[in-house]
Amino acid sequence: MTGYMQEMRKLVGHRTVIQCAASILCIDTTGRLLLGKRSDNHLWGYSGGSVEIDEPVEDCARRELQEEMGLTAGRLEFFCVNSGPEAHYIYPNGDEVSNFEIVYLCRDWHGEPRAADGEMLELRFVDPREIVLSDILPPIRPVFRKYLADVCRLPESENP
Repeated sequence: MTGYMQEMRKLVGHRTVIQCAASILCIDTTGRLLLGKRSDNHLWGYSGGSVEIDEPVEDCARRELQEEMGLTAGRLEFFCVNSGPEAHYIYPNGDEVSNFEIVYLCRDWHGEPRAADGEMLELRFVDPREIVLSDILPPIRPVFRKYLADVCRLPESENP
């Protein structure tokens, strides 16, 4: 953790803070999603992180993708806002957040995926129909449910 959130944690400790975040779901030419296995809890997710002071949200999403997965994002497509009780999370270190996350889809990215900054242990492309929601970081499960329903057109009963 660096920047603004690191400074906030010095002031509030582990207490709940509102975390404005930006994230990217990378999609390859066959429709698979790039997922990363997190080093802190061994659950899967996409790239994303906290917006710094005065940082444009799209710039944050692009920065996080580069830092965490080693990719450069081209055109971004707004997908959804993830917020509310389901987006609330307590990290393994005890830090608690109420997330307000802007999520983008990106089919236009460049580079070779690589776990770049230590936040991800492993990266892999996964067919969305093979995603097991219990393996996904809890506060972003609503994003995956929405993706499976709206983009993949899977009925709720078929969403794993």
